[in-house]
Amino acid sequence: MSARHTVIFAGGGTGGHLYPALAVSEALEAQHPGKADALFLCSNRPLDATLLEKAGVEFVALPAAPFGIRPGALLRFARSWPFSVAVVRQVIVERKGPVVMVAVGGFVAAPAAWTAKRLRIPLLMLNLDASPGRANRMIERFADAKLTTTPLDRKGFTTIPPIVRTEAIAPGPPALCRERLGLDPGRRTLLVVGGSQGAKSLNAFVAAFVREHADALEGWQILHQSGDRGDEGAAEAMREAGVAGEVRAYLDEIGAAWGAADLALSRAGAGGVAEAWANAVPTLFAPYPYHKDQHQALNARRLADAGAAVVAEDRVEPGQNLQSLGEPLLRLLTDDAARDAMRQAAKELGPADGASKVAEAVGVRLGL
Repeated sequence: MSARHTVIFAGGGTGGHLYPALAVSEALEAQHPGKADALFLCSNRPLDATLLEKAGVEFVALPAAPFGIRPGALLRFARSWPFSVAVVRQVIVERKGPVVMVAVGGFVAAPAAWTAKRLRIPLLMLNLDASPGRANRMIERFADAKLTTTPLDRKGFTTIPPIVRTEAIAPGPPALCRERLGLDPGRRTLLVVGGSQGAKSLNAFVAAFVREHADALEGWQILHQSGDRGDEGAAEAMREAGVAGEVRAYLDEIGAAWGAADLALSRAGAGGVAEAWANAVPTLFAPYPYHKDQHQALNARRLADAGAAVVAEDRVEPGQNLQSLGEPLLRLLTDDAARDAMRQAAKELGPADGASKVAEAVGVRLGL
């Protein structure tokens, strides 16, 4: 039997790094069935194991720590680096056939990519955000190929469409998706997603909005992913205001959730932007407010410039958000023509088939 080909995906810590890697792995298997094994190098955070075990893929957790300038963070980073490098080296050396690494960003990717370079393993860098993070700024110096889902004013990058895993694509028409989720198939649906771990400020905003504008939600239902750290009273507010819908800690059927939606309120991580694009859902983006580079706002710019989305400021405090987020949300809930125009604009952006583009590049380097 010939030696197996292996693709090592390096990145983790959030679903925003893992989901694109899983999407590329899916696309590679579709293009070259049974020809390459996938191995994921992830963080030792519980979320990574949960997501990767559910996906049924092989993974190895690294003891990597994020880089930080504060003494404690810097010490943890320095101490973890050699241990992470040792694990990556062992993983690569144990492979008996051709190996390619795909670095998808984040603190796990840095020691993995550094080790791959020293072992002369072909290295592809995948940049997902409009402003590359620390790890990607390091990796781009020595990556053999650099792909980005958002246009960058940096040399050597090839821009590809967004990357979306199969399970994040709507499995059917809206009524079918709503029925699968236990919702009223005939009601218009507002989807609220704050990322894989939820968003406290969006949870609090939903609670305040339904109390203030229950009349605007007549004929609507809300499907709200809150995260598992509490919903800030959103479910209670919906019950008290007589607003239909459900608050769930996590949406297992995220494709059906997007398929059910007539309108979405979402964070603007690369994954959320890609899923809104792929499903052509009119979306009000509320970028995470604490990033210094405000890269989530930049992530959503392509959809906003195309007329497929609106970007508004998350001011964190519910009272202030009733103005900054509430006003555009109220307009979109009550303006059917505006939503229709946004959906059509999203459809004209083209397919979100970036995973296939990355898989093709990997296949070339593996000689498949």
